[in-house]
Amino acid sequence: MPFNFVQLIAILVGLVVAITIHEFSHALVARQLGDPTAERMGRLSLNPLVHLDPLGSIMMLITAITGFGIGWGKPTPVNPWNLRPGRRLGMAIVALGGPISNLLLALVFSVVLHLAPTMPLAVMSILVQMAALNLGLAAFNILPLPMLDGFHVLMGIVSSIRTRGASTLVGQLERIEAQGSMILLILIMAGYVFRFPILTILIQPIFGLLAKLVGLG
Repeated sequence: MPFNFVQLIAILVGLVVAITIHEFSHALVARQLGDPTAERMGRLSLNPLVHLDPLGSIMMLITAITGFGIGWGKPTPVNPWNLRPGRRLGMAIVALGGPISNLLLALVFSVVLHLAPTMPLAVMSILVQMAALNLGLAAFNILPLPMLDGFHVLMGIVSSIRTRGASTLVGQLERIEAQGSMILLILIMAGYVFRFPILTILIQPIFGLLAKLVGLG
């Protein structure tokens, strides 16, 4: 079996695992904060099938083949009004659960790599790839763009500031959020159609910082 095919399968499996852990963590944090919505809908599960999104899965395949892009899962359903810290702050905490879970998973791969430096090169390459996928997913979701976790964190921070200016900004962010899918699609397609990988440019410095945090920088 050619190694390229093995690497392709490894990337696909790595993406599925990373996204499953990411969405499961959202559901787990939401339940801990008082919202059972995701659990009732069967999303508090490590079964990848309940988390995979059709378009996101296609993007995973494209990413695995081309080495460029990102995949995603179905958004975890959350009722923000059930969250104990309050709607905005609660959503910010739930949002952080996803990237943090991927960062921790990358740390696990990093520890294994450091504890077993004499492992076969092929295995080491796959583990590095797995760590990189989780770091990439965390870095991507940390971006304060509509539909991403970073946007919910930004909303939580701004809404906690009790000033008129902050309230105005929250309103503006809510209007931007309403166009979130279109904004994100344009940014993704910019890399493929116009050869201007703006998301990659934004992600790279965050990725580098996270890699250093887990000992892979």
